[in-house]
Parts: sequence; structure tokens; C-alpha cells
Amino acid sequence: MNHLLSRRSRRNFLRAVSLGTAAFTARGAFAEELYRTPRQTEGPFYPDKLPLDTDNDLLIINDSTSPAVGTVTYLGGRILDAKGDPLKNALVEIWQVDNNGVYIHSKDPYRDKHDGHFQGYGRFLTGSSGEYHFRTIKPVLYPGRTAHIHFKIVKSEKELLTTQCYVKGEPQNERDGIYKKLDEKGREALTIDFSPLPHSRIGELAARFDIVLGYTPEG
Repeated sequence: MNHLLSRRSRRNFLRAVSLGTAAFTARGAFAEELYRTPRQTEGPFYPDKLPLDTDNDLLIINDSTSPAVGTVTYLGGRILDAKGDPLKNALVEIWQVDNNGVYIHSKDPYRDKHDGHFQGYGRFLTGSSGEYHFRTIKPVLYPGRTAHIHFKIVKSEKELLTTQCYVKGEPQNERDGIYKKLDEKGREALTIDFSPLPHSRIGELAARFDIVLGYTPEG
């Protein structure tokens, strides 16, 4: 599995996520205050066949020189257990629609409009800090749903959590049937900022999604 972004992408990502790291690390010292990330449906479009490239850069497939269309986003955060400690060797999977609102799943009804340059799925194995990072696009709307990114966390072949994150300020959130089932704390936990990356010349964004599992290494 390749976890390497291009040098420029990696610099941009690390610069973006460093803005939020200190605050969340402080929260981790008080495990009783941590709100466990709500579970959400996997949905019908978890890839039925994984792409040939499954790394954490969803914009470039293998050695292609043509990137996917969309607003470049550096997405990252930390995976924590129920005690607030970082979870090492957790496999973080994400999948989402392309800029046309199409999944890579073969049964997506709009599959013929799929952006062939968008990987659609990626994964990353956390280290001792529990950090993960991806380069992807800002999620877009598609028929019946608001903009979102699917997440699945797996450790030692055990699925720990399946959830989704949402775009803060997206008007369609309030009309989304799955989003509307969340209580206030749940919405706060799953709705994140997609903020302009400082000094980016092409309008790149940075987003941070920290995940707290109802799981401890002992249990």
C-alpha cells in the first residue's frame, strides 16, 4: 500500500492539519469529555470491486498525469479509542462520489458519467500518533443525498466503525434523511469545515475529521 503523496501535496496537507492538531490533543487528555463518533449507514455503494490503486491520493490513479476534476481537499485527522488514546495500525477507508456525483460501484445508475481519473476509494494505515491523511476532492451532492464522505475503520480485520462526514454550511444537510436522524451532538461530531488552504494558488481546501471509537485496545 502506498501512503505517499507528492512532496508538494504532503507539505500542503501537513500545513493544513497542523492548525487543528493542538486543540484536539488537549481534548484527548480528558477522555470523559470525548464524544464517541456516531455510527452511520454504509450505504449501497461501498466498492463492489476495489480500484487498482487504493492509496491515500484519490486524485491520481497509479502513474497517470491527469488528475481528477474537483476542488482539491486535504482531509485528515486522528483515530482515538474510547479513552482518548491514539489508535495505531487502524485501517482508515474512505469512499465518495466524483465531481459528477458518481460512485465507482458498478451498479451506480450514473456509472457512464464517472470521472475515470478519480480513484473513488482510498485507505491509510495509522501510525503511533493515530493520524491519517488523504488527498481527495470536496464532496458534492448527488440524487437523494447531501454532500458527504464515507468512512470505515478496521483493526486486525475487525470493523470498528462505519460513519460519514458532512460539509459544514451545506444547505442540503437539513434535507438529508440520514443527517436529520442525528441529534445535536451527533451533527457537531460529523459536520466539518472545508476551509481554504492558506497561500494556495489553486483554491485548495483543508478539512479535519477526528474520530473517537467506542473501543479500547484491551476490549
